[in-house]
Amino acid sequence: MSTATPSNRAKHKPKLELDPIVIRKARSLARKAGAPVVKLARTHTTVSVERAVLRLAGLSGADHDGVPWVNHLVDSVRGEVGLEHGVTTPVFDALRRGEAPDLLTLAQKSAAGSVSFRLPQGREGSAAQSLALRSVKPGMARIDKNRVTRDRLIKRHGDPKQRPWIYLIVATGDIYEDIPQAQTAAREGADVIAVIRSTGQSLLDFVPEGATREGYAGTYATQENFRLMRAALDDVSKELGRYIRLVNYASGLCMPEIATMAGLERLDMMLNDSMYGILFRDINPIRTFVDQRFSRQIHARAGIIINTGEDNYLTTADAVDAAHTVTVSQLMNEYFAKEAGLQDWQLGLGHAFEINPDIPDSFRMELAQALLARQLFPNAPLKWMPPTKHMTGDVFRGYLLDGFFNLVGAMTGQDILLVGMMTEAVVTPFLSDRDLALQNVRYVLNAAGNLSEDFHPPRDGFIQTRARQVLSEAVDLLERIVDDSGEPGSVPLLRAIGDGTFGLMKRPADAGKGLDGVVKRAPGYDNPATTLLEAGDTK
Repeated sequence: MSTATPSNRAKHKPKLELDPIVIRKARSLARKAGAPVVKLARTHTTVSVERAVLRLAGLSGADHDGVPWVNHLVDSVRGEVGLEHGVTTPVFDALRRGEAPDLLTLAQKSAAGSVSFRLPQGREGSAAQSLALRSVKPGMARIDKNRVTRDRLIKRHGDPKQRPWIYLIVATGDIYEDIPQAQTAAREGADVIAVIRSTGQSLLDFVPEGATREGYAGTYATQENFRLMRAALDDVSKELGRYIRLVNYASGLCMPEIATMAGLERLDMMLNDSMYGILFRDINPIRTFVDQRFSRQIHARAGIIINTGEDNYLTTADAVDAAHTVTVSQLMNEYFAKEAGLQDWQLGLGHAFEINPDIPDSFRMELAQALLARQLFPNAPLKWMPPTKHMTGDVFRGYLLDGFFNLVGAMTGQDILLVGMMTEAVVTPFLSDRDLALQNVRYVLNAAGNLSEDFHPPRDGFIQTRARQVLSEAVDLLERIVDDSGEPGSVPLLRAIGDGTFGLMKRPADAGKGLDGVVKRAPGYDNPATTLLEAGDTK
């Protein structure tokens, strides 16, 4: 196991008497539901996948209007010969024919309409594909080197001595303000810093360029911002004697590109959920699943831990009635992640403390849900999310709720704990708010951090019964998805999403943002990045 992975798994001993046959059935059904989606992803590409390949080949930068050169080049190729065979074959054929001396110049000429593309055949096609493969290898090698560097720095500086890792959000909109806030948070005890993304960036079909100083409720995800924050956290890691992890968001219309940039700049975790963009940003389901598979292949290669977004379902659906949809989504995320090459230690599957606190036994139900996730995925670094939906603006009540959330995390052996803020739903937290929130976490973990060793819910008691009920309902839902007979050739999971099964959001497969960026692959489609990712080497 890599030194970059969570350890300390011995504490995660089964505490719920779940039927192993039911668990196996749940995973089998998830596999049956997910396989047609994977087939869809393997037979399609998107404009963002093709742009990500060009980024791996070294193309970066933007024109004076901020439009990235990768967008110009992909759009030009698509306009002339289409993307059904991949962008790299016509691009590297053009370079071989002397249309330009390098990718940047070719992109600039394509933007001016002064270059022509073709689909080369025979030996010329093979030569173009060979050149494309050689050109992508240095980018992949850089990702590999960053993974080695991460392991070396963790060995040098050390990992946090306790679980869960304390995960804190920074979000000012200005990368140069984010940096000192992130470093201060690390000094106050945060182990993982998430630079939350500017509102609406997930709907941009391009990645902004350079360091950014303006963003609404977050900071733009750019490669330069990634580089700056990674360097700053490396400095504070050295100062503190523990490796501080960096998180951003690989979601939205540019998921493959942002995942690629994360690998190139040594980020450690990425928000990457298989259905979040579909449900909460109305991004086309096929676009999302195609982009998601490529992005997760990059994460697998880079040694990045993904964080999934099941907590979001409970902001629109009831956390008691819809609890089983969270479990179904976790099982689907696990299947899609492993199919793309991710290992258990990279699966930061999400769940949340979102049951209405006014409901009797709400705390016991939260314990049941957290234990269920812990037992279903014993080797995954689960990401436990704090209360948000039922935060009222009463900061004293909110601080108490966050304390209960932290206590469940301690009692159920969570691995990644996102710090709750008492000012949730009131203001963007100040540094003082973050400091108080971290004090809350530190108190609970110091006082009850090993409580998971002693906590065993009674046989057939409330907690075990509730967990079995949720798992049974999850199996029932998966069976309905798999057995749902629709039009010939239709995909059951896509139909379920279209029917509003998850988060009460109805998202049909033939609608949504980004649909026009989906392309069915033709025979002979070539993607040198996929070739390297699936081969597992860059030599």
